[in-house]
Amino acid sequence: MKTLEVFYDLSSPWTYLAFNNLQPIIAETCAPVRWRPFLVGGVFNAVNPDVYAARAEPMSPKIVHNYRWLHEWARLANLPLVFPTEHHPVKSVLAMRCCCALEDNRDALLRFSQAAFDAYFAQGRNIDEPAILSDVANACGLVGETLVEQASSQPVKDRLRANTEEAITRGAYGSPTLFIGDRLYFGNDQLPLVRQALQAS
Repeated sequence: MKTLEVFYDLSSPWTYLAFNNLQPIIAETCAPVRWRPFLVGGVFNAVNPDVYAARAEPMSPKIVHNYRWLHEWARLANLPLVFPTEHHPVKSVLAMRCCCALEDNRDALLRFSQAAFDAYFAQGRNIDEPAILSDVANACGLVGETLVEQASSQPVKDRLRANTEEAITRGAYGSPTLFIGDRLYFGNDQLPLVRQALQAS
């Protein structure tokens, strides 16, 4: 079976949904998964600047409907969602560097990512704050102060940049971007296609 690669950013509400909705698909298909933290803002800057223009019109029909659909998807998945808050759009650089510091430890990365998603989207906390990220890490069995310190190291910064540049090179334009081989899938709503492709691989 081909490996599923998931490029994700903790600041994305659709990625919060997809992260949780992917878990039963992974369990069902027994697919090998590689979780790839990246910076979606870097992707937007490079290939999808229209996102920023859309944010300048928060009452446009597209934005209003997207938020309604987002909350309907969350109810369908039985996931709590406190969004948007005063922290939106949150700067996710430090949070994603924390993820990159854990990238080689899959279990720790998944625990931290789940806890950080919950902190931002279920509890409305600001994951741009080092103290909150440290608290999130401590709550899932990691040493928060050490993780935040590691996140500021040059090798971790370089890794986040490299992951982001790789995603852009491979065609990503937002989060989550998923790859099965050279096939790209995007967003929470394409997960049935991801399941189908994994079952066929």
